[in-house]
Amino acid sequence: MSPAQPPTSAAPAPRRGRMALVLWALGLPGVAALLASLWQPLQQGAGLLPVPVWVVLASSGVQTTALLALAAWLGARLGPDVGLRSPLVAAWVQGTPLHGAWRAPLRAGVAGGVGAALWLVLLAAWAPAPLAQDAAAQAVPLSVRLLYGGITEEILLRWGLMTLLVWLGWRWLQRRRSAPAGWVLGLAIVLSALAFAAGHLPAAHALAGGLSLPVVAYVLLGNAVFGLLAGALYARWGLESAMLAHALAHLLAGGVAALR
Repeated sequence: MSPAQPPTSAAPAPRRGRMALVLWALGLPGVAALLASLWQPLQQGAGLLPVPVWVVLASSGVQTTALLALAAWLGARLGPDVGLRSPLVAAWVQGTPLHGAWRAPLRAGVAGGVGAALWLVLLAAWAPAPLAQDAAAQAVPLSVRLLYGGITEEILLRWGLMTLLVWLGWRWLQRRRSAPAGWVLGLAIVLSALAFAAGHLPAAHALAGGLSLPVVAYVLLGNAVFGLLAGALYARWGLESAMLAHALAHLLAGGVAALR
């Protein structure tokens, strides 16, 4: 596997700075949607919290916003060196026409989203009992799945973490020779997919009331498979294809679940 384009010469620092700022801004609505979805559950358990609900939400929002800023900066700073990119955002920042930048990511993202939605629908039939019970009542709001999952998570896990892992492998293991090797890209995709999967364990713990072996295996397998797909999309067609696939998978799988 190789990036869609070979590494390019260093882009001007202000351009990379604008890329980071735009992607950070794109991820903020997802953070807001996530915090809004937590308000009511936290209010219901406010008596058990050592601090007011607004303090919990504010601290969580500051932490997530800071991580988002770091991820946006890492991708913008390191991505061009290893051929990883966000073609639509780059075209917009550079003031170049968008019509030549969106076709390939769109096709790849739609195909990936349909495939991922089928995986989610099939996976739901094998959900462990603790996660299957009252699934409708505990479902994550669609706004969170589309905005936070589809955009914010992709900036955090693919644009930030995966780019950093590829750069580290290229910098330290390949001594910056040529483009990142296929195994470097593959290892970064796997590690970022595992991190993506592990990041869903706290939510599974809250929904299931604990982390049994079936719950852990289900969450890790289900999310790691999509993480591999999203990482491959990012490496080959750019960040927007992974974003589109992620959001479309949630949209289609949610529609199928609503019809049942």
